[in-house]
This record gives sequence, structure tokens and C-alpha cells, in this order.
Amino acid sequence: MPVRLPVGGVRPALGGWVPFPDVPRLLADLTPLRVSRPYRRLWAGLSLANVGTQLAVVAIGLQVYDLSGSSLAVGLVGLFALVPLVLLGLYGGSIVDAHDRRKVALAASIGLWVVAVLIAVQAWLEIGSVWLLYGLVAAQSACFAINNPARSAILPRLLPVDLLPAANALQSLSWNLGFTVGPLLAGFLIGKLGYGVAYTVDAVGLGIAIWTLFRLPPLPPEGEVRRAGLRSVLEGLRFLGTRPNVRMTFLVDLAAMVLAQPRAIFPAVGAVLLGGGPTTVGILSAAVAAGSMLAALLSGPLGHVRRQGLVTVWAVIGWGVSIAGFGVVVAIAPRPGPGQVSGWLWVAAVALAFAGASDAVSAVFRTTILQAATPDVLRGRLQGVFIVVVAGGPRLGDLLAGGVADALSVPVAVIGGGVLCFVAVMALARFQPRFVAYDARHPTP
Repeated sequence: MPVRLPVGGVRPALGGWVPFPDVPRLLADLTPLRVSRPYRRLWAGLSLANVGTQLAVVAIGLQVYDLSGSSLAVGLVGLFALVPLVLLGLYGGSIVDAHDRRKVALAASIGLWVVAVLIAVQAWLEIGSVWLLYGLVAAQSACFAINNPARSAILPRLLPVDLLPAANALQSLSWNLGFTVGPLLAGFLIGKLGYGVAYTVDAVGLGIAIWTLFRLPPLPPEGEVRRAGLRSVLEGLRFLGTRPNVRMTFLVDLAAMVLAQPRAIFPAVGAVLLGGGPTTVGILSAAVAAGSMLAALLSGPLGHVRRQGLVTVWAVIGWGVSIAGFGVVVAIAPRPGPGQVSGWLWVAAVALAFAGASDAVSAVFRTTILQAATPDVLRGRLQGVFIVVVAGGPRLGDLLAGGVADALSVPVAVIGGGVLCFVAVMALARFQPRFVAYDARHPTP
């Protein structure tokens, strides 16, 4: 006779009953996708675009390294992306708050598609210019600086506040689907078919994603509308200056992404330290995303977390420790012979997966705190600051890691960055106790 399990989450055992985990509750909460058709469209388009975007990021890094042979040159990709990101990220947020957010996202997405086509063309024509790639990356970053705040400001208009943690976990899943599939696809396509095919796949994906934005309803701004411009930007920055909890979401992310960002050294790891070339770069990049995606898939309990600031701090500490562990693996791994791949590659990938999982948890709560503690009339501008931090921080991290790796060594760059991240976050938590005590039931900016 089959044993019938009681509904309350227990199972029979010798001598009585023991707790039995309710597995579905561990999995990502799909309620936002079920209750909102516009959100489903936004999520689907973003997922598709993310795969192509991360494919292009890895491909550009590899192409620059192939042309220059320098980790610093790869890090400079981040610098050329950072300047337009900072300038237009802040101004783009004011544009989002002044106009229909759907129209702003559409215009910026079309710009991204045009740049993606141009990047593919330079590869097919085999122009081989690092400076041309730098220029195209800058143009791509300018469009991204407007597109991302628009998409992020749309989300709270499509869902109630209590579903924001679940929606942000699904957004994290979307991002990390791109971070997982994109690098692996880049390594395969570049190794087998070349850069032109890889960049073309990105352009096609962006074209399809634009169509999903067309299907969204109009989303004009609510409340008192400020004209886009410097005064509007300064108003958003003044708001941020008086909101310590919102400000801390940016500071802890900067500590992680500037001090402990290993992406720029992946080509050197694949070329020399662990072997495997583009395939190894794809595996290492995908490992971070795989950890993030696993955390997002098991994000069901995150919707019940109240001490969101405390969990964010511990998650960022987890990132720093994991990155330092990756550096230790790279330092002690025996160097492979020509054409070989070190068996330590998989140990390195596991360390990066732990880092990715930590980052996913941090991202869910940093985004939720920002959305819940910011009025709609200011969301575009604060999302503009957010995108400057979350996208600009890693670009600065690329430059820092690439420079230190060239000047000293790859292990020093990675291990030192992880340790500095840990120290910085501990110091921030000590001097901002209100953030550690943040309670989602009573969100205070």
C-alpha cells in the first residue's frame, strides 16, 4: 500500500515524523509571470536580448585580446564603455522620468540594434581595428545607459510591491541565463565559425527583443513631471544624498564590482594559466552566471526575507571570498602544456559559481530596496544612477584588474581584489548600521 504524505510538509520515518521540505517553495516564484501579461513580454524580450549581449561582451574581449595580446587592452574596453555610461546614465534617467517609458526603451533598443549590426559588419570585413571596437563599445554603452533605466522603471508599474522580490529574482534569472548561455555560445561560435557569426547572432536576438517592447502598453510618467535636463538630474542626486539605505545599495555593489571583478583576466587565464583559449573563457564567464542562475531558480524563500540589508551585506562578502578563492586556484594550478587544459579549470569554475550565487542574492535585494524606497516620479533618475553603478562598476573593475594583472600578476589581481572587497564591505556595514537593520515590512530610504 503506498504511503500518503500529509500536506503539512512531513514524511514518515522510523518511530514517527520528520520535517520534509516543500520543494516547490524553494523554486523561483513564477507569480509575476502568471498575473501580468505585459511583465511576461518584458521578461521574455529581456531574456533574449541578454543572451546576445553577453555573447557580444565575451566576443569583443576575445577579439581585442587577439588583436593586442594585452589584458590591459581588454580592460580598456571597460573604460570606453564607462564614460558614456556615466554621462548618459544620469541624464537618461531624467529622460525616462519625463517621457513615456515604453517609447524611451524602444528608441534606445533600436540604437543598440544598429550598433550590434555595425559590430558584426566590422568582423565580417575583417577590419581588425581595436580603436574601432572601442568606439563601437562606447556607442553601445550610450544606448544601454538609456535603455536599462527605462526597462527597470517599467517593472514597478506592471506589478504590486509585494511581488517585486519575486520579479527581481526572475529578472536575475533572465540576466544570468544570458550570462550562462551567451559566453558558452560565444566560445563555441568563435572557435568554430568566427567573430562575424557570433556578432550576427547578437544582432538577430536584439531585433526580436525590440518586437516584445512594441507589445507593451503606453507607460507615461506619474505625478509631477520634470523636464529632462541637468536640474532634473541634480534633483535625483539630492534625493539620493538624503537616503542612506538607498545609497548603501550602490556602495556595497561598487565594493564588489570595482575591487573584485575578474572578467578582464579571463583571456589571460585561458591563454596561459589554465589553457583552453576561448572555450575556457566561455566556461569561466558562464560559471559565474550558472551560480547566479541556480540561486535565482531556488529563490522562492527570498520573498519572505525581511532583513534585506543584512542579507545583502553577507551576499557581497560571499562574492569577495569566492573571487579570492578563484585567485588561489589560478595561483596554485600547474601550468598546462601546449594545447592542453588544466584539470583545475573545474575547481576554478566552482569558485566562480559560488561568487555568482552570492551576487544574485545581493542583486535581488539591492534592486528591491531601491524600487520600494523610491517614489515613481524619481524612479527613472535613481535607476539611471543604479545602471551607472551596476554597469560602470564592473567596467572600472575590468580596468583595475587588467592593469594590476599586467603590472604584477593575475593571481595578485584576483586574490587582492577579493580581500579588499571583504574589508570594504565590513567597513561599510559598521558605519551604516541602519542598512544592516533595514526591514522590508517598513521600507525606509
